[in-house]
Amino acid sequence: MIRMEHIRFVREQRIILDDVNLHMEQGQHWVVLGRNGSGKTTLLELATGYQFPSSGGVEVLGNRYGQVDIREVRKRIGYISQSLIERLALKDPVWEVVATGEYGFLRFYQTIDPEVIAKAEELLRTVGLYHLKDQPLGTLSQGERKKIVLARALMSDPELLIMDELCSGLDLYEREKLLQDIGGLGASPARMMVYVTHHMEEIVPVFTHVALIEAGKLLAAGPKEAVLTPQLLSQAYGLRVEIEWSHGRPWVRAV
Repeated sequence: MIRMEHIRFVREQRIILDDVNLHMEQGQHWVVLGRNGSGKTTLLELATGYQFPSSGGVEVLGNRYGQVDIREVRKRIGYISQSLIERLALKDPVWEVVATGEYGFLRFYQTIDPEVIAKAEELLRTVGLYHLKDQPLGTLSQGERKKIVLARALMSDPELLIMDELCSGLDLYEREKLLQDIGGLGASPARMMVYVTHHMEEIVPVFTHVALIEAGKLLAAGPKEAVLTPQLLSQAYGLRVEIEWSHGRPWVRAV
């Protein structure tokens, strides 16, 4: 569903990604790990067509970028990032924020189809926030807002759901509730999830594969148990670490 071949990305003479080869196949759910500035978000922007490689090829959902209308491909992708959250109107009611995901708008300026409203309300039930549907977005907690943007991303029933540090800034309770919702999305075999995080304990059992990036290079990619080893993680993060698995999740500590 995502194929990147010999990707090189240079910005202002700085190499951000260097000869990255990454294949993500249907039936897999991926986590992208790496230090700050390693190139994780750039990788996502290439997958969504918001950036283009200096060299190399990107293919997403069977479409070769540069040969297709990327706007049409994006309709099949749900993309959640902090920059998107910051652009949403805090005065708008929650149901309307979710409904905008049907068309990729940030706000509505015309009459909304009743079927779209009903779909948004059903997704609010799915994430457990239907009771807040008429509240302004700005009155919700950070954890609730993250659930709202997740519901919004699902409005178009995307084949590919990409989440960039979705749990950032959440307390333990809010994080675990959101991770529980994300875990439930893995039941659909037609949808792939790609999740970027700094925190390995967020790799819940639904995620099957990990891509580990070090200074713009793909250090390792494959089944999570093969990539999340003390040796590879120590190399990627520049310090000695130990890893333990509990209830299908990795827990890492420096030693």
